[in-house]
Amino acid sequence: MALSWRFSALADRHRALGSKLEDWSGMGTAWTYEKDMSEEHVAIRTKAGIMDVSGLKKVHLVGPHAIAVLDYITTRDMTKIYPGRSVYACMLNDRGHFTDDCIVYRTGPNSWMLVHGSGSGYEEIVKQAAGRNCAVLFDDDLHDLSLQGPLAVDYLDKHVPGIRDLKYFHHMQTTLFGAPVMISRTGYTGERGYEIFVRGQDAVMVWDRILSEGKEMGIIPCCFSVLDMLRVESYLLFYPYDNSQMYPFADQPPGDSLWELGLDFTVSPGKAGFRGAEEHARLKGKERFKIFGMLIDADGPADLGDEVYAEDRKVGVITCPSYSTLTKKSMAIARLDVDKAVQGAKLEVRGKNLDARAIAHTLTFDDPEKKKRTAVG
Repeated sequence: MALSWRFSALADRHRALGSKLEDWSGMGTAWTYEKDMSEEHVAIRTKAGIMDVSGLKKVHLVGPHAIAVLDYITTRDMTKIYPGRSVYACMLNDRGHFTDDCIVYRTGPNSWMLVHGSGSGYEEIVKQAAGRNCAVLFDDDLHDLSLQGPLAVDYLDKHVPGIRDLKYFHHMQTTLFGAPVMISRTGYTGERGYEIFVRGQDAVMVWDRILSEGKEMGIIPCCFSVLDMLRVESYLLFYPYDNSQMYPFADQPPGDSLWELGLDFTVSPGKAGFRGAEEHARLKGKERFKIFGMLIDADGPADLGDEVYAEDRKVGVITCPSYSTLTKKSMAIARLDVDKAVQGAKLEVRGKNLDARAIAHTLTFDDPEKKKRTAVG
């Protein structure tokens, strides 16, 4: 906690559940609770769970030049985003390498909010907004409570008119338990879920009410680390843990292309002129590795950083492992050599606690057609 300079209003709630509030992105975050994380995974996949993801950084951009700032620093065409809609986007450096990802919300004609993790998103905004008619506000009062799972909509429907009509990657300004909130149909689980953006002064009340009223439905508090179990199944990357900042190449600076990460879909068709655009285009077909999935023949998870072999040749590294008690599958996201990032390639995991056979498997493992997160009604 020595590096923490941001504070969640829910810190005492997390401590009461057994968290030691480890640092993430400058905020004390509930990495774990004193209970089995598999219970939380099952709750989110079958009922619902609520997480405090306030460590995400929230940045408001207001003014007529805000759209130009966002259009340059992200890969998406911001002219397509209308008030009430949001979009997942990436940010690149001049070398065309990934530096951060984010969700950009358009909250009004000249008002936007960018939410990102531990990358350089805020610094990019400030740099590009300098000298322009664009005010930038880092908002550390706004908390983000993520209510995820198939029953999340049923719970919110009791309190928020119109919630069932809210489309995927759309948001609404409303009230919850009398408190002003913005509810976004987004999340980091692969489930139908909602992020509730709420003022710090109301965060504890909203957290307590949801857990109290939702107990009958099976809604439980979930720690931050359960997201690792969920994101493996749903092909959701986490900077810098899946990147070369953690697994560098010899004699090369850190940085990965969108082609390597499988994030090239975040570049809007025909868009040019964003930072790193020319280098991004040049890097196509020059992948040094690819992010890919693995199914492991084991009764438990592999470990972070376990090495992957094929015919006694090292061909990759596991960046995030997971084991599902629902499907009884041991899975992982891995950085694999390009020739091994193909469906069915035979692999072997050699790790700290596990030596096992495995096969390469396309992502996602869970709900590949994304029917759950995009469900209507």
